[in-house]
Amino acid sequence: MPDQSPNNARPYLVRGQSAADGWTLVRDGEAPSGAAAIVPLADWLEAAPSDRLAPWLPADTELTDELAARLAEAPLIAIDFPKFTDGRGYSLARLLRERHGFCGEIRAVGDVLVDQLYFMTRCGFDGLSLREDQWLEDAQRALGAFSRAYQPAVDQPEPLFRRRDRERAEARKEAPAYA
Repeated sequence: MPDQSPNNARPYLVRGQSAADGWTLVRDGEAPSGAAAIVPLADWLEAAPSDRLAPWLPADTELTDELAARLAEAPLIAIDFPKFTDGRGYSLARLLRERHGFCGEIRAVGDVLVDQLYFMTRCGFDGLSLREDQWLEDAQRALGAFSRAYQPAVDQPEPLFRRRDRERAEARKEAPAYA
């Protein structure tokens, strides 16, 4: 049975570890309670800045420089995946990390499946709020499914061939010289 905390029925991982989720996801038309809340972007933009209020971005959000500057104030940013086949959230996370330098938590919410987690972390997600029917044990296993990645990404900006070239050069420097 999936792990369920009292505040959130969804299994939740932060940097690959199971964690209690202190935030409540508020969808359109709902009123946030007194607890820390993740609210729709439009509601967050209208509210006074607070460390207990965070935005969730719909997949079709246009991430302008002005919006990114405003999002830098957020304690965390949630990106919604309306369907597991919708990949626009990956691009939003990568843009937030690489182009706009966001250092806080970026959380995947919505239709988040175990099969996607490894690729989400490569794009810059560090908080993963899984769909209710997903298992934490499977999620943690999926995060460790690959030992190395060839392509550069947010989590490893140097491609594998460059890492190997560097390692070989270092090994040659350390090798004894023969006369």
